[in-house]
Amino acid sequence: MLSYDVVIVGAGGAGMMAALSASEDKNLRVACLSKIFPTRSHTGAAQGGINAAMGYRDANDSPESHFRDTVKGSDFLADQDAVEFFTTNMPKVISELDYYGVPFSREENGRIAQRPFGGASSPRTCYSADKTGHVILHALYEQCLKNGVQFHNDWYLLSLAVNEGHFEGIVAMDIRSGEIHSIQAKSVVIATGGFGRVYWSRTTNAINMTGDGTAACFNAGIPLKDPEFVQFHPTGLASTGVLLSEACRGEGGYLINKDGERFMARYAPGKMELGPRDLVSRAIETEIKEGRGFGEGMQSYVLMDLRHLGEKKIMERLPQVRELAMDFEGVDLIKEPVPIRPSCHYTMGGIHISDFRTCSTPIEGIHAAGECCSVSIHGANRLGGNSVADVVLFGKYAGLGAKESAKKRSFRSTETLLRETERWIEKFRTIRHKKTGISMFKIRDELAETMWNNVGIFRTESDMEKAYEKVSQLLEAYKDAMIGDTSEKYNMAFINYVEIENILKLAKAITMGAINRKESRGSHARADYPVRDDANFLKHTLIYQDEDQYRLEYSPVKITKYQPEERKY
Repeated sequence: MLSYDVVIVGAGGAGMMAALSASEDKNLRVACLSKIFPTRSHTGAAQGGINAAMGYRDANDSPESHFRDTVKGSDFLADQDAVEFFTTNMPKVISELDYYGVPFSREENGRIAQRPFGGASSPRTCYSADKTGHVILHALYEQCLKNGVQFHNDWYLLSLAVNEGHFEGIVAMDIRSGEIHSIQAKSVVIATGGFGRVYWSRTTNAINMTGDGTAACFNAGIPLKDPEFVQFHPTGLASTGVLLSEACRGEGGYLINKDGERFMARYAPGKMELGPRDLVSRAIETEIKEGRGFGEGMQSYVLMDLRHLGEKKIMERLPQVRELAMDFEGVDLIKEPVPIRPSCHYTMGGIHISDFRTCSTPIEGIHAAGECCSVSIHGANRLGGNSVADVVLFGKYAGLGAKESAKKRSFRSTETLLRETERWIEKFRTIRHKKTGISMFKIRDELAETMWNNVGIFRTESDMEKAYEKVSQLLEAYKDAMIGDTSEKYNMAFINYVEIENILKLAKAITMGAINRKESRGSHARADYPVRDDANFLKHTLIYQDEDQYRLEYSPVKITKYQPEERKY
């Protein structure tokens, strides 16, 4: 049995920032598990930038303005005490990243460059060309190695061991060898990213974004907060869903329909293409629905035009975006517009965080940070540039919180941990040798189609009830799934099998939350309830799992300075 004081699960921006913070105490043994190599984590896909009110490009910008923009962007569902903590501390975190060696783009005066992003009142998005997340990952990985963090790469989280509300450790598989291990720990930080692969083929998320840590916490008795709020990014490539950064619009890109019209004038005349993501996504889908898009059905799209920016600016500020458009769409955006359509991008909901200062959950010793959880600072809709900011800031405080938990807690009995490990060893042996059953990939593809068609950008009660019934059927069918791979080492079919159960469970929670929220707010747009309803739904959804049954409760939103008002741009 392995034993550590603090275990971090996930090695993206949140996970490595947590590992770095926890490892500042040299008396603690800190390990970081990742199912891929750390610098390939999904934070590396964050292109456009990271928000902080540095005031370099606009001297009038302030953490208070960032606070106000974030609350407004959230459609007033964010907890305002958490948002104020976030925006107040972000400038310091940018300085820390600068110190760690993140190569930010610079203005001529040497200050970190900032660009405008959707929903922001000032240009406050710090960036490194269009590879911001990538360079942050590399800098953090170097610092973690320097601090002696023990990395377990190609290790996969299977479950958390909790006995009568007490955390004992985790069960994980070494994918290379196929061995399943018990890892005893005093505290853990779950930082496994979002779960956009619920929509499988229509998402900007990497193939491994399957909500493993979120599902493990859900199974351990921690509720999911606000799972119904799923953000669709306006500019996924039309044929693959691959992300083209918001930096495209931040730098001045136009959205064009088949009539050659910049249609955002109809939806956000003040902000145009720099409206918040939920609004721009709905605008694009409305253009397509009303016959002003190109193509038909799932192949429909509008165009994003950057030609007027000129080759020099595109090559200097958007080189990766150009490469992606060429590689996946066969379009050189210096010469022609690129076909785009909204794509599932980000999950605002996730593991319920009960204290934002330590990122602790209702189970002592279990902390979480990043997209896998809900603090909640994004509420019903996240602003672009706030995600990378969220992962590094709350990753830092989750690491500090886990460090304090490890100092307070002692190693507990491993009875549940060992029993849980034996259960997984038996499950792995049985499923490898199962000869008949339903294809797990058929289940996955049916889930994706069901979710996109019924719990997507526009939602209605009847559609979502169909989806809920279908997802419940798929969960039942999953019990007879087969993987068709008997190998022990590198059995990726088994990993896919566990991931599919995770996204099925999370899809059911998304749908349950969405059916019961009878209003439109932020990313959650209902044709049958088109108006925001503060009287009945200014509250967080909490979904618990009681064996196979899901139970729904609500908790209040923390409002400190900004009372809800109509959200206009």
